[in-house]
Amino acid sequence: MPLSDPIDDFRLAYDRYGPAGAPPVVLLHGWPGDRTDMAAVAGELAGTHDVVVPDLRGFGGSDKHDRDPARHYDAAAQARSVAALLSGLGLSGAVVAGYDVGSRVAQRLAADRPDLLRGLVITPPVPGVGRRVLAEDPMREFWYQAFHQLDLAEELVDGDPRAVRAYLRHFWSHWSGPDFAVGDERLDHLVGVYSPPGAFLASIGWYRAGGGAVARSLSETAPDPRDRTAVPARVLWPEHDPLFPREWSDRVGEFLADVTVTRVDGVGHFVPVEAPQVFAAAVAEAAR
Repeated sequence: MPLSDPIDDFRLAYDRYGPAGAPPVVLLHGWPGDRTDMAAVAGELAGTHDVVVPDLRGFGGSDKHDRDPARHYDAAAQARSVAALLSGLGLSGAVVAGYDVGSRVAQRLAADRPDLLRGLVITPPVPGVGRRVLAEDPMREFWYQAFHQLDLAEELVDGDPRAVRAYLRHFWSHWSGPDFAVGDERLDHLVGVYSPPGAFLASIGWYRAGGGAVARSLSETAPDPRDRTAVPARVLWPEHDPLFPREWSDRVGEFLADVTVTRVDGVGHFVPVEAPQVFAAAVAEAAR
């Protein structure tokens, strides 16, 4: 498992597949997952693309330092690490694709380093939600983001494999589509990477840095149209994601200058895991 050069003293673990010199692709995982979320997508793309799949800061095999989340685990910090990984590998013109946390990091990378990117393929969360996130039904789903701000989250979950298993199983079961069930092997792997002391705490550094959908949506302001993110983006919007109803796609164009929203039926929040062929096909199209 190679490691990137350190940025802010954080190194990213990553996998790389496919022929050198092929169109570059970077796949970014979400919470509560790691780079193995993208294994099936990478398998679809590896024959024709140079595919890089990192663990984000605080996840999987990447560094998990106990640092101020606002400076070291927010979207800007995560994007710095991904940008440095691309530069270190000599890659530019990449399609960056992500879901959940990975989607937000991809969006920040497109805003900060558009010179490195050819396109985005992302799933919700995307901008434009606004204060709708405070409605009664959404707030029933987003309770965990407030919980992650509490010391109680560390006390009840961190370092306890049994608690980690129960906590992660809830999200993988509740957020997925009706035809998906997380397998024991998959859950065993995630418990293995999330249950060492400090690992769960590092993974929620993203939320403690204000990266969650609630904090982001309440603070977002549509930019001047001339200042919208210019990197071409395709948003894959799943049918059964309880966090992000499809009607929330109506304002994406206020933030992304060149965006296409494509509905993905039959799946939930974990689009790369539940529908890897659909996700990979969108990435391949963006890389043409």
